[in-house]
Amino acid sequence: MGQKVNPIGFRLAVNKDWRSKWYAPKGQFAEYLHSDLEIRTYLKEKLHFAAVSKIMIERAWNSVRVTLFTSRPGLVIGRKGSEIERMTAEVSKMCGGKQVKVDIQEIKQPETDAQLVAESVALQLERRIAFRRAMKRALQTAMEFGAEGIRLRCAGRLGGADIARAEWYRKGSVPLHTLRVPIDYGFTEARTTWGIIGIKCWINKKEELETNAKKQTGGRPDRRGGGGRPGGRPGGGPGARR
Repeated sequence: MGQKVNPIGFRLAVNKDWRSKWYAPKGQFAEYLHSDLEIRTYLKEKLHFAAVSKIMIERAWNSVRVTLFTSRPGLVIGRKGSEIERMTAEVSKMCGGKQVKVDIQEIKQPETDAQLVAESVALQLERRIAFRRAMKRALQTAMEFGAEGIRLRCAGRLGGADIARAEWYRKGSVPLHTLRVPIDYGFTEARTTWGIIGIKCWINKKEELETNAKKQTGGRPDRRGGGGRPGGRPGGGPGARR
């Protein structure tokens, strides 16, 4: 199951948050949804080289707030804020003239952000760097910057081969089924001369929730054991002694 489900959607309300936050009546839901898709497509194309990891959109009654998570805030803001003003005007047109506010949050460690790692590998593939070298370099860099584990998967006509295939590399621990582990996931496509290559990236960051729980309980171990009964006694099965 962990291999079939999007890791971000799988962990929603556990340790991940929604990227669109708004409520719409039944008649306006489709309009808001298509507006969000249009905004994301426009910003991704415009800020292609600004290393934008994710875009959060929040809507109130007559206002829209767009938060950009990027590792290069200077490129997004532009000289004297000219770029951000232009983007705000364009997004306001897409939202039907509503008041728009664009916020920018800087990503301190782009080497451990899954979307940015996938886009970095895609850029190298488009520049005809060997895919194995690009993948192994990304793995090594992420582990050096403190990731618990990373997995990269490339699929397509790798190296210009006639038959498409998939290759993946993993370093460290990437438990996709453990919900408390904050797995970061990113996907992008490299448009090479011989076709599109899809790149997926999973990065395991440290288990923050578990360390917080230990602090709250004072480091005491959980004394429940056995078949789920308190005190460690085994559960009563069909052959258990009464």
